Order: sequence, then C-alpha cells, then structure tokens
Amino acid sequence: MTLSIAFLLRPLALLGVVLLIGAGVLIHYLHWEDRVSFWFKEQGATADQRDASIWLPGYRAVLQGKPLVGLEDDETSGLTFNPVTGTLFTVTGKHPLLVELSVQGDVLRRIELLGFADPEGVEVMGDGRISIIDERSRQLTTFELADDDTRIDARGLPRFDLGFAEAGNKGFEGIGWDERNQRLILARERSPMGLFSVPFPDAGGAAGVMTPLPSAHLFIRDMSSLTVDPRTGHTLVLSDESRLLLELDEQGEPVSFISLIGGLNGLEQAIKQAEGVTMDTAGNIYVVGEPNLFYVFHKDSQAPLSVPLAKVSAPLEVR
Repeated sequence: MTLSIAFLLRPLALLGVVLLIGAGVLIHYLHWEDRVSFWFKEQGATADQRDASIWLPGYRAVLQGKPLVGLEDDETSGLTFNPVTGTLFTVTGKHPLLVELSVQGDVLRRIELLGFADPEGVEVMGDGRISIIDERSRQLTTFELADDDTRIDARGLPRFDLGFAEAGNKGFEGIGWDERNQRLILARERSPMGLFSVPFPDAGGAAGVMTPLPSAHLFIRDMSSLTVDPRTGHTLVLSDESRLLLELDEQGEPVSFISLIGGLNGLEQAIKQAEGVTMDTAGNIYVVGEPNLFYVFHKDSQAPLSVPLAKVSAPLEVR
C-alpha cells in the first residue's frame, strides 16, 4: 500500500515542480518581480512628485472597447492627437490608411496611403506636419495634410531612412513629438528594444542624426507605441506584450505605470493587443488596440471630459 501511494504521489510532485518552474519563467518573462518592486516605490512618492508627473495610477478607463466602425479588417496601429483640429489620427497596416477619429472614437475620414508597405506609427509634429513610420521599409515620411485630402502618395515626399535593415518586421513602431526639445522620439519594438531621438526639422528642414536614449531600466517586453506629454516632458510607452502603460521622465527613468489587464484601472476586460497611445492637451489618454478597438482613460482629479462621452454606445464608467 505504501509503495502504491508513493507511486501515485511521484507524478503529482513532478507536476508541482513543473508548475513552479513555469510560474517562475512567466514571472520573469512579464517582469512581475520588477513591477511589484516598482509598485512599492510608487507608494513612497510625495504629492509634489505626483503633481509634477502624469501619474498613471490616478487614471481610470471611461470608454473601453468601442469598435472603430469600418476598420474591422484593417489592424489599427499608432495614435496621435492634433491640437489644432481636436481630433485623433491612427494608421492601418493591413490596408494602408491614415484615419481621422473624433475623441469619442468615431471615424471621421479615411485617407489612402500610397507607397507605404506597413505603416505602424503616426505623429502630428509641432508645425502641424504629420510623420508616419513604415516599419517594413524602415522609413519615416513627413507631409502636410489638407482638410480635403483623400490620399497621400509617399513617392516624392521627404523620407528618412531609420536603418536597422536586419530588424525585419520588428523595427520601429512608436513615435512621439517632443515639443520642448523640437525632436521626434522613436521606439524600436524589440530585438533589441530601444528609444531614439531625431532632431526634426533642422535648419534645412530635414531630419537630424538619430541618437539612442536611455532605456535600460524598463520592465516591459516590447514597445508598441509612445507619446510625449507637453506639460511635463514625460513619455508614455505602451507595451502590447506586457499589457502595460509606463511613464518615463526626461532621463528615461520609470515614474509610474498602470496595467492594462481586466479588473484594474476601470477596465472590465484586458486590452488584448494595444498598439497606439496618445494624450490630448487636457491630459486625457487614448489607446487603440488591434484590430479596431478604442479606449479613453481619464484622471480622477481632473474636471470631467469635455467631449460628450455619455452619448456613445460603448460601456462607460467614470470613477
């Protein structure tokens, strides 16, 4: 009888060891130990430090999972806010489009992108021009967009070679405009992951030399999008694989973060494939996820959103 019990317990013990090893690998893969360590560090932040930052723990989802109508098969990626028009822009990679959105997540217009292979990031720069990253061709293209444009042809437009020819489809995805330093911040997705700055424009109107930025202390698996907050100069980095939104200071050090899994920060369900993030001038945060889902995060201490979110059909929760 004793031998029979031992025989039965042995595979259970082996299964327990396998599960423990698997859990350890998963914890290391997702940097959970770093998240917990940094969470404790967040708790020690003073009120002045929080006020001087974006402070992501104060944000809650107020609009979540709203479908972008007509983009179900287009795979949205990247997001930017235009302060002049008060609208958002995203790009689609499967069928190259530049899409203008309202801050409520309504599709306003579609602009065909010709000569683009795989647009992954989009940003409105300080002078109103738009920059688009084509990940597959490793090109940064800039142009002016008129109110009545229905197509943009990359041929003949100013383009900047981002290099890293060996990156394949794991090149640059994130792009943000740093108003304070008049430069673009670029995020390389992974293999290796990294942040870079590009002075833009220089005296001749062209991009300057791309320079690496500090990014050694980031507890994320990849970088799928980024945006720069003009109020603080801090950068928000979005990680699809880690399901995390991370705030960095001007030295590239983490300041705060929120998880994008269900049950936290007002999210009823996880954002499964977050591919674009931006902020408006009031500090509201917008996220798009593949294939076509739209989210808005609002800070508790702010006044209510100025847009009529209550009129949309998607679930709405304000805390």
